[in-house]
Amino acid sequence: MNKTNLSPIIAGTMNWGSWDKSLTVKEMENLIQICIENKITTFNLADVYGDYTTEAEFGKAYANSKIAREKLQLVSKCGIQLVTDNRNTTVKHYDYSKSHIINSAEQSLKNLQTDYLDLFLLHKPSPLMEADEIAEAVEKLKKEGKIIDFGVSNFTASQTELIRQKTEISYNQIQFSATNFEPMTDGSFDYMQMHNIRPMSWNPLGFVFREDIPQTHRLKKILATLVSKYHFGADTILLSWILRHPAKVIPIAGTINIARIQSLMKAVELELEIEDWFAIWAESMGKDVP
Repeated sequence: MNKTNLSPIIAGTMNWGSWDKSLTVKEMENLIQICIENKITTFNLADVYGDYTTEAEFGKAYANSKIAREKLQLVSKCGIQLVTDNRNTTVKHYDYSKSHIINSAEQSLKNLQTDYLDLFLLHKPSPLMEADEIAEAVEKLKKEGKIIDFGVSNFTASQTELIRQKTEISYNQIQFSATNFEPMTDGSFDYMQMHNIRPMSWNPLGFVFREDIPQTHRLKKILATLVSKYHFGADTILLSWILRHPAKVIPIAGTINIARIQSLMKAVELELEIEDWFAIWAESMGKDVP
């Protein structure tokens, strides 16, 4: 059973640091405040973001903000070992040894200047992961109060079940959008609903506005019609499409645009009519639903 109470839409921080926007600590602090003012209280991080630098920058911004810890939720991930100046790694790989999971969580706590993580995830599955060892690390972190909930990221149903047999899994962070709808059809969402696992969706707008292909042409056409009908923006409609699914998907929005942040929660208010929901799916596939 999920112990955390995450916001209906999550702020993604992957592009806040050196991987993209290179925000200053002051700019991050301002963005955290704006998100919380707009009821986006959960922040998605990972040790690897910004080549292992963004998490600590966010932590400084959070500390400077003086926001009470109970007012926000912090999510982080571990396991990816990149070849970077900030690590001694020579080959990109994944490490899910008990010691690495524990050390990663403790380092994230230092980086974020907090006593606990609301949610801690394994970033990507590894062929060498051992469920017993992972479970031992997770149970120790929970017992010590360093993490509240545990989950996975980018795991298939069978990979998730391998770990779930040994320790409780509350979330799975996956790619899901109108252009990447496979979790609805490959059994992923069915499995998650059966086992009370909440999906979190990264890249929730898909590539609707980033690629110029027949699929996005069709989607933009139907979205234009729905924008006129509902009087909401196309991005709001796409988020609403995700939120309509009974798996209770939580979208992770990576925007740093203040106007967009201010409008994100409108998607929670909007409930698409059933035919409009299916129309978006049909246009994405380029054919009627099966």
